[in-house]
Amino acid sequence: MKINIGKFDPATRTVPVTFTEGGKVHRRPVNAVLDEAGEYDRKGTRARAEEVGAGVSRKFALGLLGSESGE
Repeated sequence: MKINIGKFDPATRTVPVTFTEGGKVHRRPVNAVLDEAGEYDRKGTRARAEEVGAGVSRKFALGLLGSESGE
Protein backbone atom coordinates (compact mmCIF):
# COMPACT_ATOMS: atom_id res chain seq x y z
CA MET A 1 0.00 0.00 0.00
CA LYS A 2 1.19 3.48 -0.85
CA ILE A 3 0.49 6.10 1.81
CA ASN A 4 0.80 9.80 0.99
CA ILE A 5 0.58 12.17 3.96
CA GLY A 6 -0.26 15.82 3.36
CA LYS A 7 0.44 18.94 5.39
CA PHE A 8 -0.37 19.05 9.11
CA ASP A 9 -3.38 21.24 9.96
CA PRO A 10 -2.83 22.66 13.48
CA ALA A 11 -6.47 23.81 13.71
CA THR A 12 -7.86 20.29 13.34
CA ARG A 13 -4.70 18.44 14.43
CA THR A 14 -5.05 16.18 11.42
CA VAL A 15 -3.21 15.38 8.21
CA PRO A 16 -4.88 14.50 4.91
CA VAL A 17 -3.86 11.00 3.87
CA THR A 18 -4.27 9.21 0.54
CA PHE A 19 -4.14 5.41 0.60
CA THR A 20 -3.55 3.67 -2.75
CA GLU A 21 -3.49 -0.07 -3.40
CA GLY A 22 -4.19 -2.16 -6.47
CA GLY A 23 -5.73 0.73 -8.39
CA LYS A 24 -8.02 1.68 -5.50
CA VAL A 25 -7.78 5.02 -3.72
CA HIS A 26 -9.15 6.23 -0.40
CA ARG A 27 -8.62 9.69 1.06
CA ARG A 28 -9.31 10.70 4.65
CA PRO A 29 -7.98 12.85 7.47
CA VAL A 30 -5.95 11.06 10.12
CA ASN A 31 -5.34 12.40 13.61
CA ALA A 32 -1.76 13.63 13.92
CA VAL A 33 0.56 12.56 16.71
CA LEU A 34 1.84 15.39 18.88
CA ASP A 35 4.86 15.21 21.15
CA GLU A 36 4.90 16.17 24.84
CA ALA A 37 5.37 19.84 23.92
CA GLY A 38 2.35 19.73 21.61
CA GLU A 39 4.45 19.86 18.45
CA TYR A 40 3.68 17.80 15.36
CA ASP A 41 5.48 14.44 15.45
CA ARG A 42 6.09 13.45 11.81
CA LYS A 43 7.46 9.97 12.61
CA GLY A 44 4.64 9.16 15.04
CA THR A 45 2.05 10.38 12.57
CA ARG A 46 3.56 8.16 9.84
CA ALA A 47 3.22 5.18 12.19
CA ARG A 48 -0.40 6.10 12.93
CA ALA A 49 -1.18 6.45 9.20
CA GLU A 50 0.33 3.00 8.61
CA GLU A 51 -1.94 1.56 11.33
CA VAL A 52 -4.95 3.17 9.68
CA GLY A 53 -3.68 1.88 6.35
CA ALA A 54 -3.87 -1.71 7.60
CA GLY A 55 -7.60 -1.25 8.15
CA VAL A 56 -8.02 0.51 4.83
CA SER A 57 -6.24 -2.38 3.07
CA ARG A 58 -8.61 -4.87 4.65
CA LYS A 59 -11.63 -2.79 3.60
CA PHE A 60 -10.22 -2.55 0.06
CA ALA A 61 -10.03 -6.35 -0.02
CA LEU A 62 -13.64 -6.61 1.13
CA GLY A 63 -14.80 -4.05 -1.42
CA LEU A 64 -15.96 -1.64 1.28
CA LEU A 65 -13.65 1.27 0.38
CA GLY A 66 -11.91 2.75 -2.58
CA SER A 67 -12.76 3.42 -6.15
CA GLU A 68 -10.94 2.59 -9.32
CA SER A 69 -11.27 6.23 -10.42
CA GLY A 70 -9.55 7.61 -7.32
CA GLU A 71 -12.60 9.12 -5.66
